[in-house]
Amino acid sequence: MRFDIITIFPEFFTSPFDHGILKRARTAGLVSIAMHDLRRFTHDRHRTVDDRPFGGGEGMVLKAQPIYDAVQSLQVAPKAERERQKETVILLSAQGQPFSQAVAQKLAATERVVIICGRYEGVDERVNELLCDREISIGDYVLSGGELAAAVIVDTVVRLLPGALGNPDSSRFESFGAEDTAEDAVSADGLPRSTYGAGGLLDYPHYTRPADFMGVPIPEVLAGGNHEVIRRWRRRMALKKTLENRPDLLEKIEISDEDREILAELRGYGDSGAI
Repeated sequence: MRFDIITIFPEFFTSPFDHGILKRARTAGLVSIAMHDLRRFTHDRHRTVDDRPFGGGEGMVLKAQPIYDAVQSLQVAPKAERERQKETVILLSAQGQPFSQAVAQKLAATERVVIICGRYEGVDERVNELLCDREISIGDYVLSGGELAAAVIVDTVVRLLPGALGNPDSSRFESFGAEDTAEDAVSADGLPRSTYGAGGLLDYPHYTRPADFMGVPIPEVLAGGNHEVIRRWRRRMALKKTLENRPDLLEKIEISDEDREILAELRGYGDSGAI
């Protein structure tokens, strides 16, 4: 897979992409990431990439011409052919559609992603109309530029690529992961799987050694060794965590009758309810 990032600060990405999973994926040849300095595609001695907005107002707007020339230099397929070619061009802006794990999974199925980093007051809208397949925002807040958002998107997508993680199931059984299927009920060694696909929920709490830390013990159920009991406990805790921190997610997913019973108990008893 290949990422091409168009930015006025290419040096920004040196550190984020040289550590952890991203570094291993690049070293293993699973992904290549290239940064393209937008100022190289300007045509004046001051290397101007922005100008005042038509209609007046505060701030400056990134010009269309340098971005257009930068994208053209990458020889990206025309819009009508990109899906077949497994390519896509993204504009990062506060006005974009929300980035999510589902969007990351779609991007992970492509072979090439071109990311245009917005900056200043915004980007000439003709960039979006002429060049881009989608406009994305990573959250309901405003960043100084798209570089941070680009790093977030690359990291999220790369960890979904086969071979990027040490354990291929790591990206499936976590927050916002896919729901379990019948095949997921057992692990590769034939043992019952104690984890439970998140199915759009937040992940359940995790614990490791020591079993007692600063007088706070791990939940007794995790030491019992009963995989089915552990699975049910983790599902309950995932529902509880989601209800407390992201109740909006519960409106977007399909839940079972068992889940509805758990949620009714959690809503009725709060933190004092039996878990």
